[in-house]
Amino acid sequence: MKIKENLFQYFEKAGIKDTYRPHDIIYMQEDDSTNIYLIVKGRVRVYNISLTGEEITFEILDKGRIFGESSVFQNSSRPTTVTAISDVELISCRLDDLYPYLSESKELTVSLLQHMSQTCDHVTSLLKKAYTYNRYEKIASFLLEQPHTQIPYSISYTHEEMSTIVGLSRVTITKVLNEFVKKGYIQNKYRRIVIIDVNGLEDILNK
Repeated sequence: MKIKENLFQYFEKAGIKDTYRPHDIIYMQEDDSTNIYLIVKGRVRVYNISLTGEEITFEILDKGRIFGESSVFQNSSRPTTVTAISDVELISCRLDDLYPYLSESKELTVSLLQHMSQTCDHVTSLLKKAYTYNRYEKIASFLLEQPHTQIPYSISYTHEEMSTIVGLSRVTITKVLNEFVKKGYIQNKYRRIVIIDVNGLEDILNK
């Protein structure tokens, strides 16, 4: 769920713009939660660091996505760490400063509620895939769940980025994607994957 650009104005009125370079930390898990963030430009990685130092990636987010909202609404510490993947421009705002604009814009309110609902659905999906899906199902599910309005559609992920999200090795990602190419489900481009046969990918999940 992305925030439409016509709604960016409310975040701009309520907050301030920040910029980050690749690998910059936006916030760490266990930090106090005071602000929510809207991505205006670039991509960020949302992940958790275990007690043993292992990093578990939940999502890679790009323009129009918001993050940090769950801990702010719950008034809890950050459950994840977020770092910049590319040059990133964010709007950072306190929830109290955004509240007046929620009453002003029904569309903004609905968008935030939808986003929170989809975040819960996404966490449930991650747990299901981690414990019940094989490698083909994990990758097919990842490709199918990416936002799109028409078919074919493309997603801008490297094999390394997919590896950190799906929880498989980069070699496994490459092998499975190459099999999908041979079956005509996708086209593998430089830093981009084109999904051309949605039904074929869905059949993998329905077996």
